[in-house]
Amino acid sequence: MAKAGSGSLKRSKPNYIYSIIGVALVLLIMGIMGWFFLNFRQVSNAFKEDIRISAYLRTLNKDTIGQIQQYIAGKPYAKNVSYVNKETAKAIWNKENNEDWAKILDINPLPESIDFYAKSEYVNKDSLALIKADIMAVYGNQITEVQYPPSLVTNLDEKSKKIGLVFLVVSIVLCVIVIFSIDNTIRLAMFSNRFLIKTMQMVGATRGFIAKPMDIKAIINGLISSVIAIVILFSMMEWAASQFPQLNAIQNTEMTLILFGGMILVGVGISLYSTHRSVLKYLKMKLDDLY
Repeated sequence: MAKAGSGSLKRSKPNYIYSIIGVALVLLIMGIMGWFFLNFRQVSNAFKEDIRISAYLRTLNKDTIGQIQQYIAGKPYAKNVSYVNKETAKAIWNKENNEDWAKILDINPLPESIDFYAKSEYVNKDSLALIKADIMAVYGNQITEVQYPPSLVTNLDEKSKKIGLVFLVVSIVLCVIVIFSIDNTIRLAMFSNRFLIKTMQMVGATRGFIAKPMDIKAIINGLISSVIAIVILFSMMEWAASQFPQLNAIQNTEMTLILFGGMILVGVGISLYSTHRSVLKYLKMKLDDLY
């Protein structure tokens, strides 16, 4: 009996190695998809927060201008609030249009303004309309209008929602595939241990005694798989950042750590669940059914 059990254990070792590698590859695919999803969100937010909103001033009173600037800066939606005089407005216009109209016009027709950028969650048609109404309600006598590119806002908001929905659906499908793939990989690894499990039961070992070391092994294997996947994914992220430095600006350390934590939870959780379920399954089976 002992020799048969020892032989079964030896034969199972390669399967554990294969299962660790298999689970690591599946987790890596999940991590890559999650990384793409996080980067898409950050890129989308960066585009949204790059849309300039201008409150064109009617008044030239510096105290009033300071009050308007302070009022907008105190709102939760505003960021990077600045006063733009006529010369600065001219420089911005020339930069955006790649030409200098000073050769044609002797005067500067551009008005002074308070320019600011809205946080990404406020960059949509309804929220910006409320922002505009709020500013005009308080300073309508000192501001001629609050202007932003409405068509760009609408298109950007609609496209980000559609692409976000596609990513969400794909992510859910991928998570289901990942769970089933890991489950099948672990079950195949446990298949070679079925005689060992049954032998231990036949000599009087309890379910808890039999399952405990295999559950611990499953946790360790899940951690190893997760670490392998995280190391490879982190290396890919660092390589991508070295090739495209723009990624450093949108990299979110907190979300990346959450992604890594999710990979560990999935790797360990599914490995433990699948292993424990397989042990109970073989304990309930009759000896003849194991062949």
